[in-house]
Amino acid sequence: MLAMDLLSPYLLHLTIFIFSSILWFIFIFIYKQKPTQPNNLPPGKKGWPILGETLEFSMAGMRGEPEKFINERSKKYMLDVFKTSLLGQDVIVFCGDTGNKFFLSSANKYLKLWFPHSLAKAMSNTGTNAVDFGEVAKKLGRMIPEFLRTNALHQYVPIMDSMARKHLETNWSPYKQVKALPSIKKLTLALACRLFFRVEQPEDLIGIEEPFTELVEGMLSIPINFPCTPYRRALKASKIIHENLFSIIKKRKLELFEGKDASSPDVLTRILLMADENGKAMFRDEEISTSLVALLFVSHDTITSAITSILKYLGENPHVYNKVLKEQMEIANSKRPEEVLNLDDIQRMKYSWCVACESMRLAPPAQGNFREAIADFTYQGFTIPKGWKAYWTVHSTHKNPKYFKDPEKFDPSRFEGDGPAPYTFIPFGAGPHMCQGKEYARLGILTFMHNVVTRFKWQNMIPDEKSVCTVATIPVNGLPIQIQPHNN
Repeated sequence: MLAMDLLSPYLLHLTIFIFSSILWFIFIFIYKQKPTQPNNLPPGKKGWPILGETLEFSMAGMRGEPEKFINERSKKYMLDVFKTSLLGQDVIVFCGDTGNKFFLSSANKYLKLWFPHSLAKAMSNTGTNAVDFGEVAKKLGRMIPEFLRTNALHQYVPIMDSMARKHLETNWSPYKQVKALPSIKKLTLALACRLFFRVEQPEDLIGIEEPFTELVEGMLSIPINFPCTPYRRALKASKIIHENLFSIIKKRKLELFEGKDASSPDVLTRILLMADENGKAMFRDEEISTSLVALLFVSHDTITSAITSILKYLGENPHVYNKVLKEQMEIANSKRPEEVLNLDDIQRMKYSWCVACESMRLAPPAQGNFREAIADFTYQGFTIPKGWKAYWTVHSTHKNPKYFKDPEKFDPSRFEGDGPAPYTFIPFGAGPHMCQGKEYARLGILTFMHNVVTRFKWQNMIPDEKSVCTVATIPVNGLPIQIQPHNN
């Protein structure tokens, strides 16, 4: 997001703060009386009527201090669990390595997948038949491991490498200054479109690129569907994206009917060829389109945030940059000039991955996620009622001195050897809830790191540029950098 775009959430929050009292009088008469709740809920407060503590939660992220909202409450109650109200929902927040372990490794029998209504609506806003986003996510979750199996990933590395080279040649080499964030967004979206549904030409992305930015920026904003709000823009953008995807789906169906590209490794083709035991297609077109939007979102934003943060920290730490350059030049010198990277080369990038991990510790590409209690259960003596939402977040451990000494210091050596203790470093989750796209993200991050450090050195133009945390962590001014090719 660009600096100008960041003004709109602040203005929106101020408007909501003023408007909240009016909303309270409107909704108080229709607000359903909730069932009597158990007396032994975790401690905490729910904040404002309807809004709960959503405003405080959002503003902490916009100030670049998302961990402050979590840590203030967990320290106040001296516990790794507390209650709050976010996005109009009663929420239990799990904190610390103990809370993370419970949520990420043993909670399947207590919790089920849940998405905020605003996010689900924006993702599945097809404008045609209704789509149950939760069901689509479950189907997609069963299909994704096959897409990310080892031999499939083996095929992606050369494509990622070639696209990174071409992107840097076209968008970096002619210039002395580059704004890194929008440039990386452009690459990661093109990469996802290429691998997920084989859209290869730049002109084919025109109908998706700008609306996708609008969708990402607005779909997790406060969901007020008024003109000029980020959420209204996200809904409009979603419809445009789905219209473009329907055209791609229709074209691919025709190609398959004509016997073309049935063996293509892209996700769209595989989804179209999936059938149940009766030979019936498993996905409707609306579900396919929603699946592709979800895949674009989770892959694009995670990798964009991670790469941008890596560039930021390498620009701030020349001694770390030099160590990464040495490792990557050893790999480059072992290959012919035009030879692309392969999976074996990626495995050799050990220190580079430590740098990436430390960047993601300080600037997590994902903030956490929600689940819903499927029945009453107890945790540390407290009752978690059925229907309440549970939230897990990276922000209770990543900058916590209990788990990371001198937590604000950029130190990739933390990840050498055995690395951090289990359930303390969790940018991709852990256990049964480990992000299935972690390896895809790792490949995308490392292929870009290889190409950018072997080609350029750079200097951050805004020292210690602040970051904000919304959907992902991003530098507030888009990370403008001054670049210089190595051969100059």
